[in-house]
Amino acid sequence: MRYAILSDIHGNLEAFKAVLDALSEERIGAFLSVGDVIGYGADPKECIKLLRSLEPEVLIAGNHEWGVLGLKEPEYFNELAQYAVLWTRNVLDKDDIEYLNSFSLVYEDGNITLVHGTLNMPEEFYYIFDIDDADVTISKMRNPLCFVGHSHVPGIFVSNHNKVESLEASKIHIDYERKYVINAGSVGQPRDGDPRASYAIYDNEEAALEIKRVEYDVKKTQNKILQAGLPSRLAYRLSEGR
Repeated sequence: MRYAILSDIHGNLEAFKAVLDALSEERIGAFLSVGDVIGYGADPKECIKLLRSLEPEVLIAGNHEWGVLGLKEPEYFNELAQYAVLWTRNVLDKDDIEYLNSFSLVYEDGNITLVHGTLNMPEEFYYIFDIDDADVTISKMRNPLCFVGHSHVPGIFVSNHNKVESLEASKIHIDYERKYVINAGSVGQPRDGDPRASYAIYDNEEAALEIKRVEYDVKKTQNKILQAGLPSRLAYRLSEGR
């Protein structure tokens, strides 16, 4: 089966739709959501509705879901994120909240694990930025693949003979004797200097994984953020990929 891995949509409907348009030609059998469908963007309700329509096989909770649900105090977030969490909480209705409350913190099955931050105290939503960060999660993995989000930076880390390496390639063949931590990047707010939406496709039959990018209407998303009264920095950073 071919899986689409989506993370950090962050209320960016234009980016989400662009990714789904690209995936419509990819023979996707199931969707995996790795957290933060909401937050920062001006279309949280619309993104939740679109995500629900996909009937994802896995729904992982991110720190923004936990913030909106009151499982993380506002003080946990930086000023921009805190504003976005409180704004989003006021926009969503009871049905949206109940849906977010159904998300899991960690998922494990077969060859894959999903968690928004790390397997080390997943409720704390630590980041994986480098080899040392990845090594901590790899040490806790019980299967070959762990898909994460949270950093908004796509990347692949692999354990090779007890040594963790960072792979530069965006397309790899999976060796199931090794362990991989894979960040598909952010659909709605990339932070690697590339403003294009980022996502991944995993083919378990071909043992193949690819991180892909697609352009979307950044200006339309920016205008929505500004019109909603959200902080302007949340709009302008999108064109910078930051």
